[in-house]
Amino acid sequence: MTLAAAAVRPLRIGPIDLGAPVVLAPMAGITNTAFRRLCREHGAGLYVSEMITTRALVERNATTMRLIRHHESETPRSIQLYGVDPATVEAAVRILVAEGHADHIDLNFGCPVPKVTRRGGGAALPWKLGLFRDIVTRAARAAEHVPLTVKMRKGIDDDHLTFLDAGRIAEDAGAAAVGLHARTAAQFYSGAADWPAIARLKEVVTDIPVLGNGDIWTADDAVRMMAETGCDGVIVGRGCLGRPWLFGDLARALGAPDDAPPPVDATLGFVARAFRRHAELLVEFFEDEGRGCRDIRKHVAWYFKGYPVGGDLRAALATASSLAEIDDLLGLLDLEAPYPGAAAEGQRGRAGTPKRPALPHGWLDSRDLDRGAAGDLADAELDHSGG
Repeated sequence: MTLAAAAVRPLRIGPIDLGAPVVLAPMAGITNTAFRRLCREHGAGLYVSEMITTRALVERNATTMRLIRHHESETPRSIQLYGVDPATVEAAVRILVAEGHADHIDLNFGCPVPKVTRRGGGAALPWKLGLFRDIVTRAARAAEHVPLTVKMRKGIDDDHLTFLDAGRIAEDAGAAAVGLHARTAAQFYSGAADWPAIARLKEVVTDIPVLGNGDIWTADDAVRMMAETGCDGVIVGRGCLGRPWLFGDLARALGAPDDAPPPVDATLGFVARAFRRHAELLVEFFEDEGRGCRDIRKHVAWYFKGYPVGGDLRAALATASSLAEIDDLLGLLDLEAPYPGAAAEGQRGRAGTPKRPALPHGWLDSRDLDRGAAGDLADAELDHSGG
C-alpha cells in the first residue's frame, strides 16, 4: 500500500528537511540515545528524546544533563521539554540553544500521566489558554534559529477539548509544526485514536505542518492516516516498541526509499540480533553493563511478541545481567523460525483503561489562570526527568 507520489512531500520543520515524514514519539524510559540510534540504523526520520523536565535542565540535574546528550551519529538532534512555568521553559530553551544541545525542540502538552496532569502540565495545560500561549510564545522566541514544535492531545476529556484552540495559538506564536495524539487525557492509551480530529486540526492550522499520532502499528497504518486526514507526517510511538525496523518500512511506504534499507525478513534470528544490538547500545549509553542489561529487560516481550520463545526463556532474558548471558540465552532460540505474521502485529505497549484525569483543584473552572495558581507554577515544576 503506497500513497500516490504527488501526495507525499518531504517534511520540512523549520530549516530541517526530512525525506521521510516520520517522527519518533518521545517515550519516557524508552527513547534514550540507545533506542534512537537503533531506530536510525533501520530507517529515516526525526528521532526525539524522552521527555526532559525544564526545571531539572535549568538546575543542571546530572541525570538530565546525560539524557540531553546525543551520540555523534545523531543528526538532527531533537529534544522534548516538559514544563508548566513560562519563565522556566524559556530558560531551558535558552540553555539548549546557547550551548548547542539541539537542532529541534518539542514542547510536551500531551502527557496524560497523573503526576504530570495533577500539576497542570502535559495534556492539562492547554486548557489555560493564556498560560499555553505564554509558554509557546516565549519558548519560540528563545529558540531563535532552532525550530520549536508542539505535541498535544485532543484535550482533557470529551467535554474539555483544547486541540483546535491550541493549534491556532501555537501557529500564531511561532511554532514550526504541531503534532496531535488523537486521544484525550481521559482515554490515556485506550480505545481507538480519533483520526478525524487530525483532519479537523489540519483544516485550522494551515501555515505549518500538522503531524498525526495514534494507532500507527504498521507502515500501512501511516499511509492510511496521511491519506484520510491530509496530515503532513506521522508520529510513531508504541508501534515501534520491539520493532525499530518499522522506520525502514515507513520510509519505503512514504516515499523515501533512498533513506531506507531494504525490506527485512523478520525471522527470529533477525529479531534476536536486533535485541542484542539494542542491549549493546544500552550498555554503551549507561556506561554500565549491568544497568544496560537491566534496562533491556522491559523490551523482551515487545521484541518476541508472537515468536516461539517459551516462557522460561523469556523470563531468563528478562533477568539477564550481562551481554554474555544474553548471548547464551539467544543461542537457545530457533533462529530459523520465520516471521509469525499476525501474531507479531497489532497493539503493543501500555493501553490501560479510560480514567478521570488528575488535575489541580479548580482547574476546569475557567480557561484563565488565576493569580494564586500562577504563583504556584514554578513550585509545581517536576524536579526530575521522565513522565
